Amino acid sequence: MFTRRLGIDLGTTNTLVFLPDRGIIINEPTAVALRKPDNSVLAVGAEAREMVGRTPDNIVTYRPLREGVIADYYITQRMLKYFIAKSIGTFNFFKPDVVISVPAGITSTEFRAVMNAAKEAGARDVHLVKEPLLAALGAGIPIHSSRGNMIVNLGGGTTEVAVISLGGIVAWSSLRVAGNLFDASITEYIKKKYNLAIGEATAENIKITVGTALPGKEKLEMKIRGRDLGSGLPKDLIVNSNEVAEAINLHLVDIVNEIQSVFNVTPPELAADIMEKGIILSGGSAQLRMFDEFLKRSLGVTAYRAQEPFFCVAKGTATILNHLDIYKKTLLTQR
Repeated sequence: MFTRRLGIDLGTTNTLVFLPDRGIIINEPTAVALRKPDNSVLAVGAEAREMVGRTPDNIVTYRPLREGVIADYYITQRMLKYFIAKSIGTFNFFKPDVVISVPAGITSTEFRAVMNAAKEAGARDVHLVKEPLLAALGAGIPIHSSRGNMIVNLGGGTTEVAVISLGGIVAWSSLRVAGNLFDASITEYIKKKYNLAIGEATAENIKITVGTALPGKEKLEMKIRGRDLGSGLPKDLIVNSNEVAEAINLHLVDIVNEIQSVFNVTPPELAADIMEKGIILSGGSAQLRMFDEFLKRSLGVTAYRAQEPFFCVAKGTATILNHLDIYKKTLLTQR
């Protein structure tokens, strides 16, 4: 029987869908807009994201995942149904087999929630795989090698640190500090320093456009517009990269401390391998300027940004989909 296969990088901020014969076909925000009071789905993905901060009272926008796990089951199920239908077509009679990324520290309750939501959304068999393993595969790391490799996957809701050897995770930690918290800190920094209120989209744009982990003599600048909290009127402001570095510094230090804590429980032989080969960075937030250098200065270990870090987890699902038999031990389930 002909069965389609899908890989889904189910992220807090963005969801990516991979089809073996077509590559990454969906890259949209993990967002849903509902119309009140009947909770009917008005928009999903990019269209819903455009509505954030712009809706009347009868329309509410949601991010159904929080810190990497399902926060609202119903909305997540509807969102997955939308993405699966968009990937294989509404009138496809063959339910797809799906590989979905989940946090390394997923609980049994969260595990069942993802499984059930995917099946109710139209999947036949659902295979859950821990995100650090997928990120490592997508970054080209030979996970079945006996040599130790460390992957730091920085997403929107969580940063996951894992040491991988012989196809499994030897030591790991998950920290609820990542891109979304960077955005919130930028918003708070500008509010305190300039008495200016900015929206979620503006803060994210600042991070992407001029964000950096380390301050420097040559500052990047950008013009933003917000609402002056004194007058209530719109106001323009120039922000620079050094201000972003200051705003998010404490969160970057938290990430460094988490990586150090994983080193503390890593077997010495594997730690030596990592010292020799360096730390691999993946995930959308790994694209922050100078973050690799920040880690090197803080830990004394070289860090490398993976090629196309934003797509590492999605590319990892592709590897699993193409070789399901080889990666049986990597799957959390095969039901």
